Amino acid sequence: MNPADIRRSYSSGALDRSELDSNPVNQFQMWFAHAADAKSGPAWRRISIAIFKLWHAVLGHPSADVNAMVLATADKNGKPSARTVLLKGVDERGFIFFTNYDSRKGQELAENPNAALTFYWPDLERQVCVAGTVSKLPATECESYFKSRPRGSRLSAWASNQRDVVADRASLQKKWDEMAAKFPGDVPLPPNWGGYVLKPDRIEFWQGRLNRLHDRFCYSRQADNTWKLERLSP
Repeated sequence: MNPADIRRSYSSGALDRSELDSNPVNQFQMWFAHAADAKSGPAWRRISIAIFKLWHAVLGHPSADVNAMVLATADKNGKPSARTVLLKGVDERGFIFFTNYDSRKGQELAENPNAALTFYWPDLERQVCVAGTVSKLPATECESYFKSRPRGSRLSAWASNQRDVVADRASLQKKWDEMAAKFPGDVPLPPNWGGYVLKPDRIEFWQGRLNRLHDRFCYSRQADNTWKLERLSP
């Protein structure tokens, strides 16, 4: 199939300036709630979302993780990289995620704390783009989250040295088994694993519309920490 032949019309909703919260983090939380709960919104939207999900289920397409986000980073020379990670929290500080500090993203964030996030919720034809600076979370907060993870995931944090080349799947499983034997009870927080928070300087909300005349609104953080809201051309 030719990618250029794949087309769709965006018609499930609209976005008006009067609907937007003065604080973009609050606005994000509302949109996230909508994405996580298809019961929100008017009846026609719930029906269209239900049909969309049913059709994908019939085709065997699983629903995307609602908290999945593309994280874009760059090294000290400006060479970019991107990958999908999971949002684990959002509050007045910003957007929170966890990873191995020795991973490529961890090393790039150590060299260059500027990063960007993109959320895409196809059911609602919505996208949120976030840009700002990233810093590490306190160790106590990292440990608290780590303890909430399933045991298998905690063992994997010890077994997997992100970025390292592995010979095969068997060697990776062997390392995991060794960690399971090493930590038969509680699995402690690895010293090279923890969380980050991205403090946003810009948050853009995109709502798909007919004829590609999409609604786009951008919040920009001002020097006094207030937000400037502007409509952008699609």
